[in-house]
Amino acid sequence: MTSSAGSIVIVGSINIDQLVTVSRLPLTGETLFATTMAFLPGGKGANQAVAAARRGASVTMVAAVGDDINAARAMELLVSSGVDVSRVAIVKGPTGLALVTADAVGENTIVVVPGANAAMDGDLVGAHAPIIADAAVVVLQGEIPQSGIQAALAACTGRVVLNLAPVISLDLESLRRADPLVVNEHEARQLLGLLKPEITFPMDDRECAQEIRKCGVTSVVVTLGARGAVVCDRIGTTSVPSPKVVAHDSSGAGDAFVGALSASLARGVSLRDSVTDAVKVGAFAVQSLGTQASYPMMSDVLPEIQV
Repeated sequence: MTSSAGSIVIVGSINIDQLVTVSRLPLTGETLFATTMAFLPGGKGANQAVAAARRGASVTMVAAVGDDINAARAMELLVSSGVDVSRVAIVKGPTGLALVTADAVGENTIVVVPGANAAMDGDLVGAHAPIIADAAVVVLQGEIPQSGIQAALAACTGRVVLNLAPVISLDLESLRRADPLVVNEHEARQLLGLLKPEITFPMDDRECAQEIRKCGVTSVVVTLGARGAVVCDRIGTTSVPSPKVVAHDSSGAGDAFVGALSASLARGVSLRDSVTDAVKVGAFAVQSLGTQASYPMMSDVLPEIQV
């Protein structure tokens, strides 16, 4: 099959996010009262699918939910955003769950219970090999089993966007399929420690990206939150600043970035210009609580980068 121009297949996780807001994150052993609590659609795969669809991409989701009452709620915004969910399997057991605590300045902690996402193994993903092969861009994350990621890579004929979040054990050949490999500043150092145990820290974000690329990865993007992102590829290493905004909740901002990045790449936009749009989308998202509901439509005005 030949790749369909502009089409994206996202192979990944779907969760329900239990979001509680607090004045500050608790210390170890400390009990705090929350100010609000909400149950919202989430999961890195689903978040990225919604973000890409809202940025105008044609998106198909390959994923799994449980046979519980959370499944329909977890897919609400996927459906309303126009994502094709016909490839989402229903498996016995609970839908994935993320326990998110967000403080007054937008910082957060997240604990993930995989649930149905653990069923996304090589057999389940491999059953969707034809549609994966037909995609211009295939997007993967670390919230599904390693065998599922490898099955998607084996089927893929288009461009691979690999968001190694969380950092899981993947062989070097799998990492080298990524163009780009996307990690945040903490994940970059964790990955580099696995790839090059002898390496000496600290090093800055640009050096981290360069060292990862030296392992044979075509391109690397390191996201830096409010500081933007670093892009490293055959052209060189570039820092892309983020717009200055007031953050209320940073959960899902990295997924907004990856979804927007993938949508731009699927349209044929260069990596650097795609990253520039993605940092704006991430900055837009942190201004509201929650993940998917905070992502911008094409009609929304994105914050500008001040040079």
